[in-house]
Amino acid sequence: MNRPARFKAVKRAIPKKPTNVSLSVDLVEEAKRLGINVSEACQSGLAAGVKKAREAEWQEENRAAIEWWNDYVRENGLPLAKYRQF
Repeated sequence: MNRPARFKAVKRAIPKKPTNVSLSVDLVEEAKRLGINVSEACQSGLAAGVKKAREAEWQEENRAAIEWWNDYVRENGLPLAKYRQF
């Protein structure tokens, strides 16, 4: 769908911080040979690690509520279950 120019997404440059990372020489050489951007690959891997850690942190913070809800459903069934179509 064509959108007016005022609604087009603005691409902002995300500030980056120079960081020293120690990587295996063989791995870096193979990545370069394959045309892999090492910085982008490191950022993607770090982002995935941060996401996983945040999910684990959220689950731990909410463990009591999750356990309570699971116990409730085991004892009482799902709310509104009588309206389910399957």
